[in-house]
Amino acid sequence: MFTPEERACLRSNLLEMAHNDQRITGAAITGSAAASREDQWSDVDLAFGVDTAASLPSVLADWTAHIYDRHRAVHHLDVISGPWTYRVFLLPNTLQVDLAFVVDTEFRALAPTFRLMFGKANEPRHASPPQPADIIGLAWLYALHARTCIARRKLWQAEYMISGVRDNALALACIRHGLSSVNGRDIDLLPSEVRAQFEDSLVRRLDTDELSRAFRAVIDGLANVIPSVDDVLAERLRKVLTALNETLL
Repeated sequence: MFTPEERACLRSNLLEMAHNDQRITGAAITGSAAASREDQWSDVDLAFGVDTAASLPSVLADWTAHIYDRHRAVHHLDVISGPWTYRVFLLPNTLQVDLAFVVDTEFRALAPTFRLMFGKANEPRHASPPQPADIIGLAWLYALHARTCIARRKLWQAEYMISGVRDNALALACIRHGLSSVNGRDIDLLPSEVRAQFEDSLVRRLDTDELSRAFRAVIDGLANVIPSVDDVLAERLRKVLTALNETLL
């Protein structure tokens, strides 16, 4: 396990490296550290502007080699979002290091958690939050597949689908309460009575009776939360969700 001191030292070293890399035109601390919410479990999150699009491949290659050679990374993955490349590294001490690279004409804050350390950033352009209608659509899609998997005795897949319904229903609840709906980040901040609605939707064993019970619980929870974010769509879906629940009675 890494220590806060090791994490701070690594972040400082990477910022110094960026300052000395003439291809890097700006650097920012992002994530929890930028909002002074860092705790012992937080990652290293940094964002960099690169002078030209032509430089991006060499910057990525050089920085990746550095993280492997100097900091003994064991693996990495890329997450592409628009013009940004988020290269996420795993270190042996379990520290996650997220390095985001973009050409300098697109280097800007995409969220409030952005603290410019040097260089110049463009005007902020905060990403649009997920839309309730899209989350509702994913919820009923998972629900349809959950029902089918239970009927087909595909028990593991049924559990996966029930979890998908619950995840999206809780995301809707987060929107209703002004919390982040992304990646379950703020579920623990929901009022206890809201979270309690979904406790019975947890699958406790893999058999059709238990899966059917959990399915009915998660559909009830979903039906209760949809009106809080879209009462018109809730009315249109009400009979369908009721029919889904009755299918497995």
